[in-house]
Amino acid sequence: MIVPESDTPPHVERMMIELWRRATPAQKLEKMSRMARELNELTRAEIRGRYPDATPREVELRLASRTIDRDTMIKAFGWDPALHGR
Repeated sequence: MIVPESDTPPHVERMMIELWRRATPAQKLEKMSRMARELNELTRAEIRGRYPDATPREVELRLASRTIDRDTMIKAFGWDPALHGR
C-alpha cells in the first residue's frame, strides 16, 4: 500500500497518535461523532449549493441517500435517488 506524504511534521504526528492512544473509548466515540456531524454539515452545504431550491426535507433525503441503499430509500421514504438525484 502506498501511503501519501503527510504535511504534518513527524513530531506532531507522534504527539497526535499518543493523544489518541491515551483517549478513553468515550472520548474517541465523542471525537468520531463530532467528525461525523461536521461531515454531514459540509455535505448539507454541498447539497444546498447544488439544489438551492431544495426544502429542508429534500436536503435530508439527499444526505440520507448517500449512505442508505436505493431500495431502502424508496421503501422507507418514498424517495428514489435514481429519479431525484443525490
